[in-house]
Amino acid sequence: MRQMWITTLTTLSVLIGCGSDPAPPPATPAGDTTPPPVAATPAPPEKPGDDPKQSDINISDEIRRACGISDAEARFAFNSAQVREADRVILKKLAVCFSTGPLKGREMRLVGHADPRGESEYNMVLGDRRASNVKGAIANEGLAAERIATTSRGEMDATGTDEASWARDRRVDVMLGN
Repeated sequence: MRQMWITTLTTLSVLIGCGSDPAPPPATPAGDTTPPPVAATPAPPEKPGDDPKQSDINISDEIRRACGISDAEARFAFNSAQVREADRVILKKLAVCFSTGPLKGREMRLVGHADPRGESEYNMVLGDRRASNVKGAIANEGLAAERIATTSRGEMDATGTDEASWARDRRVDVMLGN
């Protein structure tokens, strides 16, 4: 029995001793080791004729009916810095309808879009900025921001081929959320 223990311990010692050599510690770097300063990434330049603060707002038929919004009011130009008084009336109608009106308790979903020009990643960010601009304006009119979800489709749904049709691609769709 003692012989078996000695043989087992000897075998384990050999196996442990034959293992690979540990990796040497990393060499100490020579020279300056301070990381380079991180430069702020500038926003990409706008596409010609494509202002993320100006886009069309399309209100879904379901929301228009529930909130009493006419066809003429359902699509309007939006400028986040200078909201026209006529636009405020529509934004206020949406905020009231979702706060205390027929759609009380429902979530609003805003989907930003961009035309197909430019990089896909840029267009996703641009669509998101458009939806966020509209969200901020509606929240300023009284609807709690937590009740407004935003997303971007970027250029994924774009159909335009010239400036007139690209302008229709640059929009935010207002729909009912989940």
